[in-house]
Amino acid sequence: MIASPICDMLGIQYPVFQGGMAWIADGKLAAAVSNAGGLGIISAMNAGADYVREQIQIARSLTDKPFGVNIMLMSPHAEACAKVCAEEKPAVVTTGAGSSAPYLPMWKEAGIKVIPVIASVTMAKQAEKMGADAVIAEGQESGGHIGELTTMTLVPQVVDAVNIPVLAAGGIGDGRGVVASLMLGAVGVQMGTRFLVAKECGVHQNYKDMVLKAKDISTQVTGRRFGGNTCRGIKNAFTRNFVKEEYAPEATAESIADLGAGSLRRAAVEGDVKTGSVLAGQISGMINKEQTCEEIINEIMQDAENILKGAEKWVK
Repeated sequence: MIASPICDMLGIQYPVFQGGMAWIADGKLAAAVSNAGGLGIISAMNAGADYVREQIQIARSLTDKPFGVNIMLMSPHAEACAKVCAEEKPAVVTTGAGSSAPYLPMWKEAGIKVIPVIASVTMAKQAEKMGADAVIAEGQESGGHIGELTTMTLVPQVVDAVNIPVLAAGGIGDGRGVVASLMLGAVGVQMGTRFLVAKECGVHQNYKDMVLKAKDISTQVTGRRFGGNTCRGIKNAFTRNFVKEEYAPEATAESIADLGAGSLRRAAVEGDVKTGSVLAGQISGMINKEQTCEEIINEIMQDAENILKGAEKWVK
């Protein structure tokens, strides 16, 4: 069995986090991942405090294992959701799209572990200085909002730069990805796309089918021209139109930001995978079956252990 410091820190069986995917990562999915030995994470997305509290309570009714909440700090409801977490006390809060400094003392006082998602060494150092317990170094292979560095280049540089545990994210979907992450110095991984096709995941079946049918070159990045909202998703009419519009001479940052409004909900909830945004990572091309969360985690960790046991053939 793979033993990791993050497992000891959080009281989880396997060093596997489920990504906090907006409109997808709810209390039911989080509970299923946690029951399978990983760390399930609820996405607060742009929802209000009542929704976050409800999802925490749903997760708590379905599992007695640790789980977390992801808070997107640019959300207008971030402060209210941060307070709900301090009251409800999930084991972990992960953060993205902003600084968690204003809320970190409140969370720490509540006994919550704080683990920001970062995309650069500078962000990792800032998180450590603030008092974060660990960081998730996410490469641009991931689905959704992305940075510039790949997982292979980002993770070892972050590991060298900070003294807190580092988890790897972006382009990880099987045991090989887990082993590679550990060799880069990470203590665990976060996966989003692989859990999109979990049987307990409530995302629309049309969305799941897009992931299951994807190939290695099926994803596309939008929002690079103006920055700040760069996303990776599966190619469809939405992404093609987005790229066309963002590189039009008359385009502005404001007009392009409006293009994405409501697009993820259309795909994830309503099943409109033509004009909706099907956010998913480059690992989509490796995913070809629906499984339970338990089956996903068990398969990945068993594969990782088998790979590590056979590593001696490379050492002379």
